[in-house]
Amino acid sequence: MAYSRLRRSSDQRKALLRDLVTDLIFNGRIETTEAKAKELKRLADKMVTLGKTNTLHSRRQAATLIRFEKAEDGQYAIQKLFSEIAPKFASRNGGYTRVIKTGFRRGDAAPMAIIEWVE
Repeated sequence: MAYSRLRRSSDQRKALLRDLVTDLIFNGRIETTEAKAKELKRLADKMVTLGKTNTLHSRRQAATLIRFEKAEDGQYAIQKLFSEIAPKFASRNGGYTRVIKTGFRRGDAAPMAIIEWVE
């Protein structure tokens, strides 16, 4: 899959997007720049699609992108995706996240956005 370069090398870009996907799974909504949010939307929607399939193969595919981290409740990000987030979207065909533009960052005037799961 081709990503926007986001002014980073490929290893930095992959690490950034993995962190953002994992944080979105744990927190439900995050604030980031608009360009990062648009790239994250593509990956998060793909992860939910894998979560809806819920096979061993789809879990392994999702594990290549989602970090192996535990939340405060002791649940791993992969477990939360497959047990809580994906079942909410069982009757929905795509469009699992929304990007809301919030204005510009004070320091460098970068366009900011909030990305969150659609209810």
